[in-house]
Amino acid sequence: MQKAKHISGADALIETILAEGIETVFGYPGGSIIPIYDRLYDYRDRLNHILVRHEQGAVHAAEGYARASGKVGVCLATSGPGATNFVTGIADAMMDSTPIVCITAQVDANKLGTNFFQEADMLGITSPITKWNYQITKASEIAEIVPQAFHIARSDRPGPVLISLTKNAQVEMCDYVYDKEYALSKMVHVVRSDETEKVSRRIDEAIELLNNAEKPLIIAGQGVIISGAENILAKCANKACIPVACTLLGRSAMNFHDHYYIGMVGMHGNIPANNMTQEADVILAVGMRFSDRVTGRVSNYAPKAKIIHVDIDKTEFNKNVTVDVKIHGDAKQVLERIYNGLVFKDREAWRKYGYDRYDFEKDKVITPKLNSPSLNMAQVVNAINDHYIERISKRKQTEFGENVILVTDVGQNQMFAARYLKLTRKSGWITSGGLGTMGFGLPAAIGAKCGKPEAQVVLICGDGGIQMNMQEFGTILQSGIDIKIVLLNNSFLGMVRQWQDLFYDKRFSQTHLVNPDFELICKAYKINYRCCNSPADIEDAVEEMAASKGPFLLDAFVDAESNVFPMIPGGKSLDDIRIN
Repeated sequence: MQKAKHISGADALIETILAEGIETVFGYPGGSIIPIYDRLYDYRDRLNHILVRHEQGAVHAAEGYARASGKVGVCLATSGPGATNFVTGIADAMMDSTPIVCITAQVDANKLGTNFFQEADMLGITSPITKWNYQITKASEIAEIVPQAFHIARSDRPGPVLISLTKNAQVEMCDYVYDKEYALSKMVHVVRSDETEKVSRRIDEAIELLNNAEKPLIIAGQGVIISGAENILAKCANKACIPVACTLLGRSAMNFHDHYYIGMVGMHGNIPANNMTQEADVILAVGMRFSDRVTGRVSNYAPKAKIIHVDIDKTEFNKNVTVDVKIHGDAKQVLERIYNGLVFKDREAWRKYGYDRYDFEKDKVITPKLNSPSLNMAQVVNAINDHYIERISKRKQTEFGENVILVTDVGQNQMFAARYLKLTRKSGWITSGGLGTMGFGLPAAIGAKCGKPEAQVVLICGDGGIQMNMQEFGTILQSGIDIKIVLLNNSFLGMVRQWQDLFYDKRFSQTHLVNPDFELICKAYKINYRCCNSPADIEDAVEEMAASKGPFLLDAFVDAESNVFPMIPGGKSLDDIRIN
């Protein structure tokens, strides 16, 4: 047993963060959290603090850090408005299963409930959007509660945890020992019946269904990535000749170049992947939640298929889609057991099915060609593929896209990136899925670079999204963060404009943007800048960006009228594919 140290609550918090293996935190100081920031001064050689420019940016940066590093992201904010500015990021992390610990200060314990200056009930506000939250009112609680918070954030289905820490608890002295085993032993554990036999039986049932299937399909979600199951997923597909599609968040779960990868499913997914969903006789869904953006109209989703659902979260079973076999467990462990029972079956004709049905004449509409007179988003993404993913492979003779992390914001920029990036198991892929948070991209890219400093981090964003958190250019300036920003600039809120174009009689209400001069803004923040508006220049522009030292913004002026196709309109079936 370690000898206890008599230290302040603020010191106890910082010591626990360090003991949890965290080397970088993101935050913004304020009155109620000054005691913690005062003590951070003496830890500056051991704990890197990134000063953001808005508390929402701190949460998104912590998300990017977590998803790039595999660790828990940590963010700090003061009480009241500082804490409430965390809410959007916390909700985003909850929807996308991102492990973060959000620490917000609170007024003194004896002032709670008095409407004291900058008091906000963060437990009440965040209960629906956290895995767990807790208010610490005494310094002596820190050694027990904070390790529990980290454990809850990263265990089972990951997600956000919030700790509200009163000001008096930060300054009180306590006898502190970091003892995680003891802390976890104090948690309330729900005793559940042993499901080993049930799970084994259901895995056997799944293996039998897959082996007997003529048209099986695997749909991989982010749960595959979280559990580290990418390799065993590919082995399953190749052993049994089963095509694999991915969800938006699961895009890098399968190598784009794998023989059995057939694309992304859902509203803006690839035509073969959506067609094969509707024709499959067995679907193995792994680590995904059957989002409405994946299924379209549920009543006509996968009408011919027996569905096997593998997930770490039991509450997802039969929530959106009724399934035939429910397997509660870790994606990697379950896939390893399924792999052992799979047998070879020649399904090459089925793999080709989606492509054979696909009218490649429509591809001229869906994928704008490189000889178009004006620059479009697909051309920009193709140029990013060429340098950051494919050319790296040829140069280093390693697997495609090693040490590259692609981050997106939300909107058309996100969908073009998701459709056309040739992601692989070594290409990091960070985007906002369930909540669809505009403004996510820039701070998330900052966090990703902090979480994996050796990686080349490329952000793809739109002019609407980047202006929602553009103040984080100040974070880049102050902390010297080397990220590359590709701005798909069409002077519109592109995805909303697309819906207005297709479904609202082209009544473009409040979607046109009068943008600032991004070159002048970049000059102010010492960010290298280049603009590009020609297909002939995009390759050279991306080359210049990639070769530059330090942060860089490539301002790509793209066609304002380009829409993302194919598209499944909201409320329609996967059979109702629009290509224009």
